Amino acid sequence: MSSPRSVLVVGGGAAGNAVTVLLRRAGIAVDLIEAKDDWNATAGSGITLQGNALRVLRELGVWERVKASGFAFGSVGITAPDGTVLHVARDIRTGGDDLPATVGMRRPRLQGILIDAVRASGASVRLGTRAESLEQDVTGVTARFTDGSEKRYDLVIAADGLGSTTRAAIGVTEKPEPTGMAIWRAAVPRPAGVTRTDLAYGGPAYIAGYCPTSDTTIYAYVVEAARDRAAIPPETYAEEMRRLASAYGGFWPEITAHITYPEQVNYTWFDRLLVEGSWHRGRVVLVGDAAHCCPPTLAQGAALSLEDAWVLAQLLTGTDVWDDALFQAYYARRITRVRPVVEASVQIGQWQLDGVRDADLPGLMGRVMTMLRELP
Repeated sequence: MSSPRSVLVVGGGAAGNAVTVLLRRAGIAVDLIEAKDDWNATAGSGITLQGNALRVLRELGVWERVKASGFAFGSVGITAPDGTVLHVARDIRTGGDDLPATVGMRRPRLQGILIDAVRASGASVRLGTRAESLEQDVTGVTARFTDGSEKRYDLVIAADGLGSTTRAAIGVTEKPEPTGMAIWRAAVPRPAGVTRTDLAYGGPAYIAGYCPTSDTTIYAYVVEAARDRAAIPPETYAEEMRRLASAYGGFWPEITAHITYPEQVNYTWFDRLLVEGSWHRGRVVLVGDAAHCCPPTLAQGAALSLEDAWVLAQLLTGTDVWDDALFQAYYARRITRVRPVVEASVQIGQWQLDGVRDADLPGLMGRVMTMLRELP
């Protein structure tokens, strides 16, 4: 770089952590702020990482730790509600043949690995801190923080998630929209025979599935029509998930027996978001869930966020000129990849909501996953 550059990253999730590590590797000064006091207070019990997510994690230098912490597998089983296996399909290795097709792991464990990488990068990290205002001109952004301080940056990267306050503050009007589905999740001990994801369609829920997250754990999930969250008392979460899961056979009776503590059960609506036109306003750029999100029907949420970070870092470190043309090039490179994934993820859920029985689900999934094998 012709002169030292400084970047503010707003949000310490997957995208924010990844872009921080990559920019620091190039010698760019990075301040990362996270609104939570507890950086690893991550919601959800587990995460499914497809190969294209693993490809970015390898670029970050954390793949070996991820491999040691998670559970790798290469197929998905389709079962009847009673547990009868109807079909087993090999997963496409979207990260290339030298990486597993899929790794399941506990979400807090992944976040902990990324936090360690950020700390090791030398970035400045402030927890419990928000950007109260961002005032920008053609050369940079002045950020004022909730602790009363302020600082000037060449660029602000908004990685503050689905409910991004930065997105709204810079005038992007798109907001997340519910798709009509919701998911119950819980972390439980791994039954000895569970070595891949299995998905049961039918029964009282749209989908009942599980994913191994280590040698000893899985996360189990049940997808249903979205209900008014305010009408479901949190203390009944375990009871509600057990009620739905108890209709399923195979490994489910053993899984259901461990769904006992309501505070260990997570209930979340499915949302969709795709910011169109550009992912920046001036020198503030959106990454990850701040720019797009989709239902987890293709397990691509984290992968797309990590890819955003990788692509943006490549562009920023490959030139001395940070301008509208560069930020628009970032959008153009990402939107052609992200839009098909968002649309397909929503379509899969809509087919279920509409009761479509002859949908070409394998064809749609195959086309999207084949596309994702290409470098972002």
